[in-house]
Amino acid sequence: MSNVAVIEQLSPLSDDECQARIVAARQALGARVVILGHHYQREEVFRHADYSGDSLQLSRWAAQSQADYIIFCGVHFMAEVADILSRPQQIAILPSLAAGCSMADMANLAKVERAWRELTEVLGAADQRVTPVTYINSAADLKAFCGRHGGIVCTSSNARAVLEWSYGRRDKVLFFPDQHLGRNTAYRMGMPLEDMVVWDFELPYGGLTPEQIRAARLILWKGFCSVHQMFRPEHIDRFKQKFPDTLVIAHPEASFEVCQQSDYVGSTEFIVKTIAAAAPGTRWLVGTELNLVNRLHDQFKADGKHVHFMSPTVCMCSTMFRTDPPSLLRVLEGLIEGTVINRITVAERDAEQARLALQRMFDVSV
Repeated sequence: MSNVAVIEQLSPLSDDECQARIVAARQALGARVVILGHHYQREEVFRHADYSGDSLQLSRWAAQSQADYIIFCGVHFMAEVADILSRPQQIAILPSLAAGCSMADMANLAKVERAWRELTEVLGAADQRVTPVTYINSAADLKAFCGRHGGIVCTSSNARAVLEWSYGRRDKVLFFPDQHLGRNTAYRMGMPLEDMVVWDFELPYGGLTPEQIRAARLILWKGFCSVHQMFRPEHIDRFKQKFPDTLVIAHPEASFEVCQQSDYVGSTEFIVKTIAAAAPGTRWLVGTELNLVNRLHDQFKADGKHVHFMSPTVCMCSTMFRTDPPSLLRVLEGLIEGTVINRITVAERDAEQARLALQRMFDVSV
């Protein structure tokens, strides 16, 4: 099959016609294709997923899939993980190449390697003092960096287990690219905020003094999720003035202040399971991406559960939203015609080293 990144746009289709053609193409391809859909994906794409979940679940599905083609309805780093974990003859596809991640873009290999050199200058050999931990929301070469430096990948589902593993090996952790997941997880493990510092990747030595670096146990990259930073403690306060019995649940990518005011904090999968298990009549204020919250609202309305989005401002994952039904249809019909569109590949050297860091993650995620 040929591999092309861009083809001509389809003629305009009605929504119904596009959906019908996706179903027909999916049926024609059968077991040769598996479609993975992240919880944040828009509903008109999400409905076609063979498997859905958060990043940890979907990375497991990618590793276990027997299909020839893994179509990842998510963002770029997720499709990279699928390519890393799948067999050599399998092909990972991202329906829209524009589906990236602003958080992942806040850390790149050059900046992380500079930070590593600067940490070595202050601490001595960083490989003996610091465990690098990258959130799965990162590029493949950063996962490879962790692989070759004795580090590990984490997701929001297993961040605590990953940090426990990391501190069992070395006395410090460099956590990137999301500062909030690292801070919220470590604090809930009992680490005081005074033991954490933020590394500003735009400044020499992260904007920190040698004394601050030596004293810190957790070095947090100055990155964040553009969606989850929208949530504010005052959003919770205002909502609870109207509905005092509301239960608040937030993703750990939200700020420390929001998570401290939440009754529950956890991954997207944790949020889904917690609301699913809740009693009828309960009311939930949810601090995570809008498409998931809307889906939970619709799913549990019949059970008498009330699910609300935390922010008064609409804030969905705009890059995830770039995967739309026409882009999914293009890749499916391309496969029927013998053309692979938007294949995602990771260089074998990076893939091998990234696989080490991912396997360490799987080993601690029991």
